[in-house]
Amino acid sequence: MHCVRVLFYTRTMPGRSDPSFTESFNSEHRRRFYEGHRSLALLMILIVFLSPFAGLYVASLFGAVIGVLLSFAAYYLTPYLWFKFVG
Repeated sequence: MHCVRVLFYTRTMPGRSDPSFTESFNSEHRRRFYEGHRSLALLMILIVFLSPFAGLYVASLFGAVIGVLLSFAAYYLTPYLWFKFVG
């Protein structure tokens, strides 16, 4: 019986737990997410640094403040939304 199990061994998939909304604000969770998604991390770096400048260009100081707020919201909410919509 053991030989049959060895021949048909399948790796078990670990239980994937999608983070809740409050867990998405956990720094450890965000760090693991961005380490696992390097290209998305680079994109988020660009968004975080360029959004205030884009807001400044479009709507002066008020736009810069909105750009800062939106960039940080994107940084914190991307892991949650990624698991919610992409998988």
